[in-house]
This record gives sequence, C-alpha cells and structure tokens, in this order.
Amino acid sequence: MNLEALEEVKGFMPYHEGEALSKWAEEFSNKGPIMEIGTYCGKSSLFLSYGANKNNQLVFTVDHHNGSEEHQIDEEYFDNEIYDTETNSVNSFPLFVKNINRFRASNVVPIVRSSVDAAKTWNAYLGMVFIDGGHALETAMQDFNSWNEKIISGGALVIHDIFENPEDGGQAPFMVYQHALKNGFSDFERVDTIICLKKS
Repeated sequence: MNLEALEEVKGFMPYHEGEALSKWAEEFSNKGPIMEIGTYCGKSSLFLSYGANKNNQLVFTVDHHNGSEEHQIDEEYFDNEIYDTETNSVNSFPLFVKNINRFRASNVVPIVRSSVDAAKTWNAYLGMVFIDGGHALETAMQDFNSWNEKIISGGALVIHDIFENPEDGGQAPFMVYQHALKNGFSDFERVDTIICLKKS
C-alpha cells in the first residue's frame, strides 16, 4: 500500500495526521489489535492498516455507517455519494468496502454496529483505540467510557479533531481528551489536531 495514494480517498483525515496515525498504529499494535471508532469511508482505517500490518496485527472498525449528525441531509458534511436513495438514509458502508478492497487491506475487520453496542460484547484487550466518531459531547464521551478500559496497560488512546479554541472547531473531542488525562492517560505525542495518549 502506498500511503500517498490515500490522499484521494474520501474522508476528513489530512495526510500529515494520517502519517502519525500509521506510526502510532505500528508502535502500539505490538501490544494488541487496534479498534477504530468511527470509520466513515475507510480513509483512516487504511492509515491504521498500514501501520498495524507491520506487526501482522488486525484493525477492527466500529461504525453503524448511517453517518454522524453532521452527515445528514441539509447538514454541513452531507454527501450525495453516500446517500442510499432506496432506504432514504446515509450509508457509507459500500464505499468503505470498496476502498478497503481497492487497497487490499485484508487486516481490516469491519463491525457494523454502534460503538456502545459493540463494546458490550468485546472482551479482549486492545493495543490502541482511535476515537473519531460522532462529535456531539454525549456521543464522544460514550465512546471513551465504552472503550477506555479495554485498552491494555501501556496501550494508546488516539483522539482526532482536538481544538482548544472553540472558534477553530467543536469542543467535544477536546473535552474527552481533558477527561482522559484525569482518568489514567498521559500525553504521548501530538500532530496538529490528532493526539496520542498512553495508558498507565
């Protein structure tokens, strides 16, 4: 897989942040599999796949694929390409599968469920969890509360779209980040708006 080719995949992951995601995936997948919360069309999944593949490790992705609040009709990030006219709803799963197959990312395993429901039946420790799902505070905090205890000691929590200034972006990921710092995680590394924390 050529990382630079991922720039043309639909998604919201800038290349320099995706590179960091791949690097962290390589570093922490030696402790266990990776879980991605919020998948959309698979761009970040492919960055994770590239890093995890160095350790022959799996990347599990959790997404209901019906889009977050901001992806719905008349919202800021609505996209006709992932709108299913037969069901009159957003459905990013077909394009996700197409992208995963296109780049032959055979170590990516999709779970089509809500984050909360998937967490209830997940019983294995994870080397890294990447939270990039819904950006409403309740949703983002549910993602953290559902998955943080499943990260192995010495593993990583990665959060995307960290904006300290409300004028630059939504505050939910930043608030989850602050909450994580008070609940067993410490800063490991940051690249622009994506941050990696290490579990004690």
